[in-house]
Amino acid sequence: MKFKSVAAAALAMATCVGMAACGSSSNTNADGKVEITMWHNSTTGDGKAYWEAAAAAFEKENPNVEIKIEAIQNEDMDGKLQTALQDPNSAPDIFMARGGQKLRDVVEAGQAMDLTDKVSDTVKTQMATAEATGTIDGKIYSVQQSVLPGGIWYSKDLFNQAGITETPKTWDEFKTVVQKLKDAGITPIAVGGKDAWPAAHWWYWFALRECSADTFEKAQADKDFSDSCWTRTGDDVQSLLDLDAFNDGFLTTPAQQGASSSAGLLANHMAAMELMGGWEPGVIKDLTPDKTEMADLGYFAFPTMDTGEGDPTAIMGGSDGMAVGAWAPEEAVDFLNFVSEKEWQEKYATAFSTIPANKEAQDAVTNDALKQVLSVYNDASSVSMWLDTVFGQNIGNALNEGVVNMMAGKGSAADIVKSVESAAAKG
Repeated sequence: MKFKSVAAAALAMATCVGMAACGSSSNTNADGKVEITMWHNSTTGDGKAYWEAAAAAFEKENPNVEIKIEAIQNEDMDGKLQTALQDPNSAPDIFMARGGQKLRDVVEAGQAMDLTDKVSDTVKTQMATAEATGTIDGKIYSVQQSVLPGGIWYSKDLFNQAGITETPKTWDEFKTVVQKLKDAGITPIAVGGKDAWPAAHWWYWFALRECSADTFEKAQADKDFSDSCWTRTGDDVQSLLDLDAFNDGFLTTPAQQGASSSAGLLANHMAAMELMGGWEPGVIKDLTPDKTEMADLGYFAFPTMDTGEGDPTAIMGGSDGMAVGAWAPEEAVDFLNFVSEKEWQEKYATAFSTIPANKEAQDAVTNDALKQVLSVYNDASSVSMWLDTVFGQNIGNALNEGVVNMMAGKGSAADIVKSVESAAAKG
């Protein structure tokens, strides 16, 4: 147990807000070791085992350190973290950072350590591209672990059963694919609407295709949604709904928890496609009957729209990063530098079936679908973060809920924009 008094924690917070970074000796536990707590979102399988192994290896090299790891379900992470960060006594020293406004909020609250002068040369060079997600106003506040471009993941076997020989590149071609799957008695698309954000991802991607790069960036910076492309985005979602392509009960289906989740439906060949980020292969691996990689998993980029003004090669994605609490000991940064080296980034890529942030470790990517993702990522004109991440928790939640309401028949394309503008006006 940590010996952090309320007074000491309050003093640490007050001091850290005005400094570039600070550590705390109050993390010493009853055994005289520096205790570090870490929160991550890998609750099962190889991902959970990876963090446990990394912590054990670091402790072996640093016998004065003890790392206590807590795995929290992804959908619960943001809410629990927001509450915990209000009190350094209960807050983790290392915690998941999704970037965008969500990271900025933590930084502006004085809750994240400035890592700019503390991260290793490996982080600054081999992970420079990914580190853009963890950088706020030119300063590094989180160390990235993976690159997670999104797109549509699909079952090659189910496509073959439906007589589909090529993946679609345009929306018209996509609609044809959906119809062929339906004609073959196959559910075309799995959606985990219960968790809101998987349904909203369709709106995000339509927006990326419908809106010009300038309009898209202006909305992110100024919360300006006056351009007609934002309403067209909602109309596209309605057109998708009209295809009747989703799994039965998609509004009450979870995204990643269990075989009946949307990821589980794809993993078990109960649906042919799912729109998701680059973590998909790793999630699916834990949901297949034999807990191994889905052998026929494929990937293709989100289709282009005839009415769209966006760059057809633009993609959406993010990266999983880890931030350090402003109150944390310096050893917390040392641990993140440790897992950023090639050896542990290769292990991360294997454990999570994902693309590591360290470019030197990307040869460890052997999954064919991920290789396709990496190719699309390297050729992209731009990479936008998920819109709920960009806009922050309040606006992001309003957006996600607005999309789900529309899918449930309780709102319109215009209502989504109105709810987002209303949330933005409240600050």
